[in-house]
Amino acid sequence: MENTVTRGDSVESRDAAVFVLPSPGDLARAVAGRLWGIARERAGKGPIHILLSGGETPRDAYETLASNPYRERFPWDAIHFWMADERFVPPTDPRSNRRMIEEALLSHAPIDKERFHGIDTSLPGPGEAAGAYGKELLGRIPGAAGGIPRLDAAVLGIGADGHTASLFPGSPALEETRALALPVEGGDPPMPRVTVTLPLLNAAARVLFVVRGEKKAEALREAVAATRDPSRRTVLLPATMVAPRRGTVVFLVDSAAAKLLPPEWRSAG
Repeated sequence: MENTVTRGDSVESRDAAVFVLPSPGDLARAVAGRLWGIARERAGKGPIHILLSGGETPRDAYETLASNPYRERFPWDAIHFWMADERFVPPTDPRSNRRMIEEALLSHAPIDKERFHGIDTSLPGPGEAAGAYGKELLGRIPGAAGGIPRLDAAVLGIGADGHTASLFPGSPALEETRALALPVEGGDPPMPRVTVTLPLLNAAARVLFVVRGEKKAEALREAVAATRDPSRRTVLLPATMVAPRRGTVVFLVDSAAAKLLPPEWRSAG
């Protein structure tokens, strides 16, 4: 299969930084600031590959990144944006993650459209779209251990059920060790989707979890706990399985989502 790789080293848990932001605006600026810092650090060292999640939680962050002062400082000509997942709907559909990313970020940022790598839902089905997307990931992004493409950053969310990207509890996709993207079904109501897989996420240099809202407090607590205690990693909460061995994990969350976190788990600064 052309879109598959051999899995590298197994992941292991470590403490992760958790930053609690007091308002949606502060959360958006924190995410944009992190991405700007990562891009600035990588500037001049070749293309910068950033994975973007969909949904409503990161919309404000993308709009902030496309606005000054970040807009004028970001090295747009070095950036390649990728999608974490997509519902198998046309890009004009209100449910489309591509549509949200284009509206919030791409239509306002000075970036060439070919630097955005979307999931092609015009193909006959999710299987074909996943195959094409995995092949593009493998062909364009330099590899880490085992030849897995190494993203410079992955922006992810966490659902109330613990899903991340379109990796849902109980999905066979959680057992995948080779393919970089897969067709799946999930959500409420369930629908066909394409998602990146754990091998790709766990090869990333940096993972930014962006979490907002009281409904996600329990899932967030378990995800943070899994970075501290490997025994708490479970397929019942897919977000707990994202733990890159050679990368860092940062949680950027609002106060409602953080309500169940012990004070000692929260990072200063």
